[in-house]
Amino acid sequence: MTYLDLEALERTPLLQEPYEHIMVPNFIPPAAFPSVVKDFPKVPGPGSHPPAELDIGGAFGGLMNEMMGPAFKRAIEAKFDIDLTGRPAMYTVRGFVSEHDGDIHTDSRTKIITVLLYMNEGWESDGGRLRILRSQNLEDYSSEVSPNGGTLLVFKRSDTSWHGHHRHAGPRRAIHLNRVTGADVVRREQNRHRLSTRIKKITGVFKKLAG
Repeated sequence: MTYLDLEALERTPLLQEPYEHIMVPNFIPPAAFPSVVKDFPKVPGPGSHPPAELDIGGAFGGLMNEMMGPAFKRAIEAKFDIDLTGRPAMYTVRGFVSEHDGDIHTDSRTKIITVLLYMNEGWESDGGRLRILRSQNLEDYSSEVSPNGGTLLVFKRSDTSWHGHHRHAGPRRAIHLNRVTGADVVRREQNRHRLSTRIKKITGVFKKLAG
């Protein structure tokens, strides 16, 4: 089964304002979406969790194989007119957001391309909708992304690639994938997230015992 609609990505125009980005609804085809959601890995609370600390498999594993694969890389290179040779990919999984998430930021300078893929079956909340911002003002936005239905958002990181969202606490499934400047970034970031995930797992065990 194919889990990515690369033809939809190809025919969707690249938006230039306020910075280079593209949004593709139903990037996970509707026929594949339920199986990917079913196999979405369990995560131990808010935060970004690296694949090494999760049970990745089934349709979700198939999805990630395609996202980390050469065809998706070529599609991003063509859309953004960028050469990603020697720019490794890394990803983390998010299943929840807390009331502390959503602060306006641009992403670190070690990130070249940011890919966000949302896997919520519906979204009614006003919070948790990522905004593409013209400035460091959450109301000064050019577009807003509802985090559901296999929607894809990709943008080229810059010093003005501001984005953020209104507060939301609760389930919010997403993949964060980046092309970064080098393998050292992958090692450092994945190790940092791995430690955070392990701490959350240990905390969760103690909470269950206390309960």
